Amino acid sequence: MSVNKCLSAQKLVVGQQAGSRVLSGGAFWLGRGPVGMDDTPDLRSLQSVMVKRENFKTCTQSGFCHRNRAYADTAASSSTWETPYNLDSSSIKFSNGQLTGTVLKTVSSTSEFVLLPLTITFLESGSARVTLDEKKRQTGEIELRHDSKAQKKRYDEAAKHVIVGDVSGSKGAALSRDTEDGSTRVHYGPAGAFEAIIKHSPFTVEFKRDGETHIVFNERGFLNMEHWRLEVKKEVKEGEEGENAAVAENVEDESTWWDEAFGGATDSKPKGPESVALDITFPGYEHVYGIPEHASSLSLKETRGGNGAYSDPYRLYNADVFEYELDNPMTLYGGIPLMQAHRKGSTVAVFWLNAAETWVDIVKSRSAVNKMSLGITGTTDTQTHWISESGILDVFVFLGPTPKDINQAYGELTGFTQMPQQFAIAYHQSRWNYVSGEDVMDVDRKFDKFKIPLDVMWLDIEYTHEKKYFTWDPLMFPDPKKMHDHVAARDRKMVVIIDPHIKNTDNYPIVEDLKSKDLATHNKDGKPYEGWCWPGSSHWVDCFNPKAIEWWKSLFKYDKFGYPNTYIWNDMNEPSVFNGPETTMPKDNLHHGNWEHRDVHNLNGLTFHNATYQALLSRAKGELKRPFVLTRAFFAGSQRTTAMWTGDNTAEWGHLAVSIPMVLNQGISGYPFAGADVGGFFGNPSKELQTRWYQAGAFYPFFRAHAHIDSRRREPYLAGEPYTGIMTQAIRLRYQLLPAWYTAFHEAATSGAPIVRPNFWAFPADEKGFDVDDQLYIGSTGLLAKPVVTEGAESVSIHLPDAEPYYDYFDYTTYRGPGSVTVPAPLDKIPLLMRGGHIIPRRDRPRRSSGLMKWDPFTLVVVLDSQGNAEGSLYLDDGESFEYQQGAYIHRRFSFDAQTKSLTSTDLASKGPKTAEWLKKMAGVRVEKVVVVNAPTEWREKESVRVSEEGAKESRRRREVGLSWHEGGSGKASWAVVRDPGVGIGKGWRIDFS
Repeated sequence: MSVNKCLSAQKLVVGQQAGSRVLSGGAFWLGRGPVGMDDTPDLRSLQSVMVKRENFKTCTQSGFCHRNRAYADTAASSSTWETPYNLDSSSIKFSNGQLTGTVLKTVSSTSEFVLLPLTITFLESGSARVTLDEKKRQTGEIELRHDSKAQKKRYDEAAKHVIVGDVSGSKGAALSRDTEDGSTRVHYGPAGAFEAIIKHSPFTVEFKRDGETHIVFNERGFLNMEHWRLEVKKEVKEGEEGENAAVAENVEDESTWWDEAFGGATDSKPKGPESVALDITFPGYEHVYGIPEHASSLSLKETRGGNGAYSDPYRLYNADVFEYELDNPMTLYGGIPLMQAHRKGSTVAVFWLNAAETWVDIVKSRSAVNKMSLGITGTTDTQTHWISESGILDVFVFLGPTPKDINQAYGELTGFTQMPQQFAIAYHQSRWNYVSGEDVMDVDRKFDKFKIPLDVMWLDIEYTHEKKYFTWDPLMFPDPKKMHDHVAARDRKMVVIIDPHIKNTDNYPIVEDLKSKDLATHNKDGKPYEGWCWPGSSHWVDCFNPKAIEWWKSLFKYDKFGYPNTYIWNDMNEPSVFNGPETTMPKDNLHHGNWEHRDVHNLNGLTFHNATYQALLSRAKGELKRPFVLTRAFFAGSQRTTAMWTGDNTAEWGHLAVSIPMVLNQGISGYPFAGADVGGFFGNPSKELQTRWYQAGAFYPFFRAHAHIDSRRREPYLAGEPYTGIMTQAIRLRYQLLPAWYTAFHEAATSGAPIVRPNFWAFPADEKGFDVDDQLYIGSTGLLAKPVVTEGAESVSIHLPDAEPYYDYFDYTTYRGPGSVTVPAPLDKIPLLMRGGHIIPRRDRPRRSSGLMKWDPFTLVVVLDSQGNAEGSLYLDDGESFEYQQGAYIHRRFSFDAQTKSLTSTDLASKGPKTAEWLKKMAGVRVEKVVVVNAPTEWREKESVRVSEEGAKESRRRREVGLSWHEGGSGKASWAVVRDPGVGIGKGWRIDFS
């Protein structure tokens, strides 16, 4: 949810009337009961709800971004430019895989040196870490303006919240000096295949793999660490004030060093200018990906010249952006400063660990001349320029060489995605708002009546009493336990929203506790910060404070709030502040430890949702259920505890289309549990758009329908036929494939691999697919989906990266690449292909919820490749507890071998103390059907196959079961079906077709 920034405080107060609902543009609806087709306000009569761009800064309006771009322009255009950064050779030390030294910054106006401590750590994982700090701030030898209580240091604690892997130096790293060219070389990584060349003057760092340069720091001389200096009041003559004052070459623009105003708010900037910037070049790489979240293409566009370039850099500054625009680099709700560069045969990446406002410029330098001096034969270099407002320079380097290697290394560093409960990856039904307990139960019943699977019902802010979290509206939700019990009877869950703003009002114990224990974020004067959000006047819990986290955990105990099937949605945690600059907190607010908000802004959402995750873990003594938390704001590391969604999208075809690259980008950036509001949050989708969105949403890792309070009710059963039936089939397809999805989640949770994968990730050598971002692969299953995202489409063009056969999931029509193929896609058809060579696990019996599928049998779809082979896997645990960590899981590999003409199941699991107990529980769960697609023609006359199973009774250890043959024809593959082989899903077995 968002609100237009121009919403006045007066209207917010009015909005607290009983039963009020805040509408777009600051209007109000004072009705009660479900919003139906007839009583929904006409959106056309309301104020425009599109994002107000003037409320958010451009680079020109962001002082430090503007300064650093100007600095880069000077460096790039001046023939006399010399970077002022040089490494003091005498300061270099090397021990246990870590190089330290001092970079000297020459201040041109005084010819004095600023000391910048340098550390380069070569990790055991093969990654490298480069940090640069500022000595005077580090040691507190500075003075703060306005008698500020803020920390004097540059912020250096981001790693404490983000890094969970080992960052100690590798003892295998080896140092050598090269006095001829004034550089220091370090060999590190697997078999010493990686090399870092640290040039002393000017200071640059070059990273090589197998003798070839892949990443260069400061190649263009844009490194800029704005050092501390005293404010000197200068007399400004008329006509020379402001940002338009002329800036001579090598003279810094001081107009935005100090107090800086935007949108009616003034930032006091007690530490003065303190930005840090660096150019990072990827020689020979044309495509770069990552740095979510932006409503843009997967392959990132240029931002300074070039075809189709943006005029502004990509911005990372978590913000509540109301109905965001498409195809621009504007900031959205979360940010992950990880960028991958990819070309045929190589993928590398950098991770810019900085939680302050950050901008990233991208330029692609194309040349027909080979850069033989760097050992590169490519013709395109991607040149990036990273600019952050504050903090130390802290950059990790990953040298791949594959996309899989990048995600593995990044996941080991920042954590892999959580293994969710199974219900979390099924279908969720939400809107702002289900207005009463009876409304919730009625919707729940209707899903049963129309035989539509459902796992989760959601409640937005209106369930609370007067927007006070941890309360229930006594009129509309008088018996929340009855509602929860009703939903739980169908093995379904509830998710309720709890945001970080706490209503500042009398007779509310939560806020009284918050203030009395001093657990709120402070303003620049050290007093509890007061701003405006949904409740009106509010305070914000400061989850950087360990005591605040402990207090927060106490609020979720079952004797205070919630039930065993209650889970939590954290919204508005950027944080969203309706009357704040750029709809968020002032940058000079103070958090625990007196760190300024500017330093930690992009971490704020992470600290809040992590606290909620911990709270759900500690609700009841001995409870072992995995938490489920949805967040809107995120940063690197958020994947460990939460799912995310792409925020306030719109019921338009363009928003449906952009959801695919946005979700794909989250996955390759280490945060794969992602989705978008199905149907669009704002507006009223046509029935065609809603139907197509369900078909696309069935392939988001997080599958939730959600809608704004202004929108018409649009539960799938309301659409009428044929739309209800088609949407139902899309949801049922999701449930049928839950075993494949759960297995893909397990792979993500153990290797960092994306759950849904773009073409470049799945086929890194397919150059024609490097910019394909409108189709996706589900894990390692070989399933390839191409959702329809254009109105009136009857077919889609699917890019096939290789010559293996691909088969239509529903009728086995055969397609072959490489290249594009046209696949029919009438409204009732989802373009979904199966790549030859894979085995896909399914559960085919329709149920009301995923929990009711727990003991259901499995179907294995064996899709033979051109050589007649196939392979797949299945991961299965109880779907709710942490007992899988003690061996309570099944992990099987299924293989079909063309030579032996046999299908086998072998064990991939490691035994633990809970293994035997779990296998005993699952002993009755069997494989009820095997479907072999592209079955050999010699099976045409076969009527049976031989089955052998380990541990079975003698009478069932070796037996024959029926086989039926089905002729394809008309471009369709033939298939065969083994009827009820009856083998245990957790056992070793073999089916012989010879």
